[in-house]
Amino acid sequence: MSIIAVPSPVPSASDDAESLRKALQVRHGRMVTTRVASAGWRADKGALTRILCRRTAAQRAAIRRAYAFLYREPLLNCFRYKLSRHCLLSLDFWKAMILWTMDPAERDANLVHEALKKKQRDETYYMSVLIEMLVRLVSSYRYEGDECVVDMDVVRMEASQLAEAIKKKKQPCGKDEVVRIVTTRSKSQLRATFQRYREDHGSDIAEDIDSHCIGQFGRMLKTAVWCLTSPEKHFAEVIRHSILGLGTYEDMLTRVIVSRAEIDMRHIREEYRVRYKTTVTRDVVGDTSFGYKGFLLALVGRED
Repeated sequence: MSIIAVPSPVPSASDDAESLRKALQVRHGRMVTTRVASAGWRADKGALTRILCRRTAAQRAAIRRAYAFLYREPLLNCFRYKLSRHCLLSLDFWKAMILWTMDPAERDANLVHEALKKKQRDETYYMSVLIEMLVRLVSSYRYEGDECVVDMDVVRMEASQLAEAIKKKKQPCGKDEVVRIVTTRSKSQLRATFQRYREDHGSDIAEDIDSHCIGQFGRMLKTAVWCLTSPEKHFAEVIRHSILGLGTYEDMLTRVIVSRAEIDMRHIREEYRVRYKTTVTRDVVGDTSFGYKGFLLALVGRED
């Protein structure tokens, strides 16, 4: 459920592109020439946030096209130039603005690419299992039509198979059966299976994964279970982890808020409030600053 507050009436893409151009060429309230602006002058981050954080993905795409047509340069290139020229206090803002302005599919592809480039730090014993699960998650056909019927006989059987596989003493926890079920069943089928698991075994499947599946495989399996059936639980936990304790994992915080603002941020906020007895807004205010804080709050939306 999107929480983006689009103004009414919404300006045209060309008007927004012109406003963005002005915001990129301002310092201390004064317009400057393109040449001076490109030399590293500060931008009006508040104006950029007010425009782009109140536009849908389709509207942002139209603004990018209009900007490229009017000024003969891609808007994202302007943002990347600012990212390369500004001090550390501004880096998080520009990185977040670049991700938000991207098309959602383009953004996801970039995030996946960056994640896969990172050096693996966990035990190599599990790498073949992780690769297999990731490949099957992204390549399997998972039917989600309105007429999708839950097969209760399969629910009972696979709830039992999951319990047996997850609670095996040997590692990685019965991975073949678990991977097959999680990567092939529809979301409605999985919800029913996990509910039956709880009824039959007295515990949530995510809790048993925490107890019996160690290492990176266990963490990824829990993430897959939550993202397929209760994504708000996973993303609330990621936000909390990103700001808990000393310092803030800005890239992690940015990734969640930017990628979920138009999908289920309202549900994430509710889950966060229930689980952590505080709000996303309060924690963002306490752990971020300046234009980056304003940008994140615009995407989190108003919380009473």
